[in-house]
Amino acid sequence: MPIKKVFCIGELLIDFVAENQGSDLKKAQTFTKKAGGAPANVACAINKLGGYAAFIGCLGNDAFGDFLWKTLEEHEIDLSLTQRTDAFTTLAFVSIDTNGERDFVFSRGADKELQYQSNVKHLFNQQMVHFGAATSFLGGALEESYGHYLFDALTQDAFISFDPNFRSDLWKNNADSFIKKCLPFIEKSHLCKFSEEEAKLLSGKENLEDACDALHELGAPIICVTMGAKGTLVSAAKSKKQIASTEVTPVDTTGAGDAFIGSLLAQISKLDFPLIELSTQLDLLYNMVAKSNKVGALTTTKYGAIAAIPELNEL
Repeated sequence: MPIKKVFCIGELLIDFVAENQGSDLKKAQTFTKKAGGAPANVACAINKLGGYAAFIGCLGNDAFGDFLWKTLEEHEIDLSLTQRTDAFTTLAFVSIDTNGERDFVFSRGADKELQYQSNVKHLFNQQMVHFGAATSFLGGALEESYGHYLFDALTQDAFISFDPNFRSDLWKNNADSFIKKCLPFIEKSHLCKFSEEEAKLLSGKENLEDACDALHELGAPIICVTMGAKGTLVSAAKSKKQIASTEVTPVDTTGAGDAFIGSLLAQISKLDFPLIELSTQLDLLYNMVAKSNKVGALTTTKYGAIAAIPELNEL
């Protein structure tokens, strides 16, 4: 059975990472330019780890857009569905504390201009579609396109994965709207990846196992809750197991979750049985998550997102 293509939908942006300071962005004076954006990070992780990804998103017709396009080209991402616009390329300014945790500010631009293309639908047929955009529910053409592509993935019998990528700075005093907009994706996805914060927010439960139960009731058959150094809680087929992480000394957690889900999707894309059966293949799933934990951990040992994701031979 051939490797399935993974279509990653959402933002590609510039991360300006503050250097030589703690967590206070106000005090930062020097920034390093890095390629970022959760769906693009996932696409690059997939290709670095032996899969085949396509990116569906929108870049500005500017120097930053050119830099990002070249970055994805270098990772051999299929860019045939990537759009360009006169709106400025989206930027994020990121500060990192001594534990590698992030604080950031968005300057949103071209990513919201993504136009839906109805002729893409047939390309999803029995492939994989990953919805992982932090900016997907913030309005603009991207949000509308996101909904259309979910429907297309469903009608084309694609394996659907969802990572909400909640950013508190983007949803100040409006978390209820975020929750409401996530529900159809949780309901229809075969695989959902959440942080601890997201699992509790979206389920309304404080206990993670209770949170997983509530999220399963919404529809998702496989749930992975990433917990940093504590590993990942995998919940599927009425069975839950915490898979240990790989011990590292983190310098930057940017992109670690994206590297994790990219690794998992790359492995899933190579399976030789119907992907809908994965939720019953628990030992296989646990082994794949253990490998993905290692990928996520190694990503935190370098600065930046895409540049820090390990290659297959580094594992």
